[in-house]
Amino acid sequence: MNTVLIKNAKIVNEGTIFEGDVLIENEFIVEIAESISAKSGDCKIIDAEGNYLIPGAIDDQVHFREPGLTHKGDIASESRAAVAGGITSFIEQPNTVPNAVTQEILEEKYQIAAQKSYANYSFMMGATNDNLEEVLKTNPKNVAGIKIFLGSSTGNMLVDNEATLERIFSSTPMLIAVHCEDEQTIMNNLETYKAQYGDDVPVQVHHLIRSAEACFISSSKAIALAKKTGARLHVFHLSTAKEMELFTNKIPLEEKKITAEVCVHHLWFTNADYDTKGNFIKWNPAVKTAEDRQALWEALLDDRIDVIATDHAPHTLEEKQQSYLKAPSGGPLVQHAVVAMFEAHHQGKISVEKIVEKMAHNPAKIFKIEKRGFIKEGFYADLAIVNPGLPWSVKKENILSKCGWSPFEEFTFTSRITHTFVNGQLVYHNFQVKDVQCGKRLMFDR
Repeated sequence: MNTVLIKNAKIVNEGTIFEGDVLIENEFIVEIAESISAKSGDCKIIDAEGNYLIPGAIDDQVHFREPGLTHKGDIASESRAAVAGGITSFIEQPNTVPNAVTQEILEEKYQIAAQKSYANYSFMMGATNDNLEEVLKTNPKNVAGIKIFLGSSTGNMLVDNEATLERIFSSTPMLIAVHCEDEQTIMNNLETYKAQYGDDVPVQVHHLIRSAEACFISSSKAIALAKKTGARLHVFHLSTAKEMELFTNKIPLEEKKITAEVCVHHLWFTNADYDTKGNFIKWNPAVKTAEDRQALWEALLDDRIDVIATDHAPHTLEEKQQSYLKAPSGGPLVQHAVVAMFEAHHQGKISVEKIVEKMAHNPAKIFKIEKRGFIKEGFYADLAIVNPGLPWSVKKENILSKCGWSPFEEFTFTSRITHTFVNGQLVYHNFQVKDVQCGKRLMFDR
């Protein structure tokens, strides 16, 4: 039997922090108490005094690049980076190659993860303009949801046929997650800046090309359609102040049919950072203004925004070092997302309880994930220990994503993830990922 006793931790769960012990047997948390004694000599004891014990984060939006784009990242490399960052479960997106737009291709991704993933995993089924029949075959018990790109994406995944969209929204009982940017607005903006700069468009106008208007037009349409059809909608990576008026905090999360996510980079960077970071903070949707960032923080704290995620999307250094128009959008974030939010905590922006709510509890609730996202007896032991005062600097040699770079390079974080457990197994300890690929397929209580 695998038995671990975590002693003297500051346990963070459901809005409270209390000092105590947690006993793990095999995959599960079996006891939580003020003081627990080891019941056998082979019980591994970890003294977590002064440290936070949090539920492992659940990242509801990542791009791990397998199959087809594995020169950028793969399920093994990126899940290793995730567990090093205290993320114990991820939901991966369908714009791999080939796109996951048939049940057969979707299942192949699950089979790869079963062999290679260090973290728990689920994969979104992708919608296109012409695969409704395949979408409707998706099993709500073992697939996280349906992903629709309402802005440009890899391959044939832009869904721009309004009749098709309405059929998808009307037909599936599953959660529909959307990327909202209006393609025509972006194309018009791009032509304006190309006319001004030719092929040498500067990255500093990225947020004006992929503008606040482009985001609002698309997200407001998606929300109107969800209200019309009764669909269960989750809006990914919100980036603008204007969009915040579309969401409510007037009802409990469990009663919301329309939920919202913000990503770490939109809470951290602003358009002023393009001068120093360039394409390394080029994301879609774009990082926008300081005013937008402030509005996102306000909405996160008053519960109009429900989830913090990463949209982890690695590209090679060579790809990112191209000119603005050629450089792809996206960047690696899973290794640094939790400590970045703890940095915000040290800056007085957010409580530790709120970090756990937005990164663990709420993703589990929104997707109805079975027995994960909380520190509870009978739940899977997906846990991270965070030392709030153990500084470390992000350097090339400690970056685990295959792409080998990070937008946080040379930044010194105040907090460090010291231990990560996945299904009761210690998979990460102080900069070392153990060769224990114990991730499981997420299951859903639907």
